[in-house]
Amino acid sequence: MKQMRTFCLLAILAFAVGAFAQGGTTPSTPAASPAPQAAPAPPATFASLVDRQVSQYEKLMVEAAEAMPADKFDFTPASLKIPGAAYSDVRTFAVLIKHTATANYRFWSTLTGEKMPENIKGPNGPDELKTKEQIMQFLKDSFAVGHRAAKTLTAENALEQVPFFRGTQARLFVASGAVIHCADEYGQMVEYLRMNGIVPPASRGN
Repeated sequence: MKQMRTFCLLAILAFAVGAFAQGGTTPSTPAASPAPQAAPAPPATFASLVDRQVSQYEKLMVEAAEAMPADKFDFTPASLKIPGAAYSDVRTFAVLIKHTATANYRFWSTLTGEKMPENIKGPNGPDELKTKEQIMQFLKDSFAVGHRAAKTLTAENALEQVPFFRGTQARLFVASGAVIHCADEYGQMVEYLRMNGIVPPASRGN
């Protein structure tokens, strides 16, 4: 009798443990689908790298030019009469922009094969461009040539020699040379803005 009682207790205990194990098991949640991975960035090319540089200086210069009020486009540091300064024959802000755009055309049209605009007669751009709107458009149009020039570059032709001024230069040299020139002119634009109490857009806090 005692053995039978023990057997029944063990049977009940085994049943209870089994029921607990089944009832306490939470259904497994389906595994979350793996998040789609971003497509890898396309490999850099000569064209994409130069085009990025063109875009960077296009943004800097266009925004800086836009920041200068129209009535200050004829500003030159000579007007400040700073003692001991040597600003007597420097360009006005307007001519500085036109000079930059003219150089852009000169450099980059070498790569695109486009003709220089007929109204460019010298290093400082067309004389008839007087208003801020006209000068801004001239600058923007010159950077459009830069983007087209960048697209012509390949690994095969980057070192190819092309006629440039009185000799020849590698295509990559010509393309990047315009960007370097923009950097120089942008530095001057920054000074002109600050002389007029204007913080260049690129230097403003967020």
